[in-house]
Amino acid sequence: MKALGLLLFPTVAIALMLGGTAQAQKVGDNSVYFTTYYSHANTTGAPDQNLRIINDGDTGANLWASLYVFDDSQELQECCSCAVTPDGLTSESVDKNLTSNSLTTKVNTRGMIKVISSSVAAGGPTNYTNTPTAGLRVWSTQTQRATATSGAFYVAETQAADSNLGTSEKWLLENLCLYLNLLGSGQGNCTCTPEDADF
Repeated sequence: MKALGLLLFPTVAIALMLGGTAQAQKVGDNSVYFTTYYSHANTTGAPDQNLRIINDGDTGANLWASLYVFDDSQELQECCSCAVTPDGLTSESVDKNLTSNSLTTKVNTRGMIKVISSSVAAGGPTNYTNTPTAGLRVWSTQTQRATATSGAFYVAETQAADSNLGTSEKWLLENLCLYLNLLGSGQGNCTCTPEDADF
């Protein structure tokens, strides 16, 4: 009986390990909402910052990065949706793509960028409603300075923070983008770099 117990113990342990491993492999990162910031944008002498987005290919379909660019007064200044093909990469310049056409024509130097991973384009001009779908991953570079007002500029790259997309936040972003497009008459639309022109 003791020998049988010693034989069964390793078998059960191996089965549990394999079962646990298989279960862990099924669990993926289902994030659909990311936030990051930009600083020293459109500043003389400061290097441009980039928002880099990949489609991890899990869905096997195109996904759209719905981008919402805020200034440091929490006001939405630009929005758009950029397509990212499976296993594709797109890079957006903060200076050229995301802050050069602000609603108020104000030159934005710092603020926040929010990204929804969506299976449909939701940045207008005909649709503003996202269908959140996991599969995009987001990184961004930020420009820092030696002191608050002077000194050399330094660039750091970080993964955008996985954030919680509540129903009210989703509704607010979509409606702000809609009204921004209605009021802006062309102002407030960010642009997307084609994947084959990535930098």
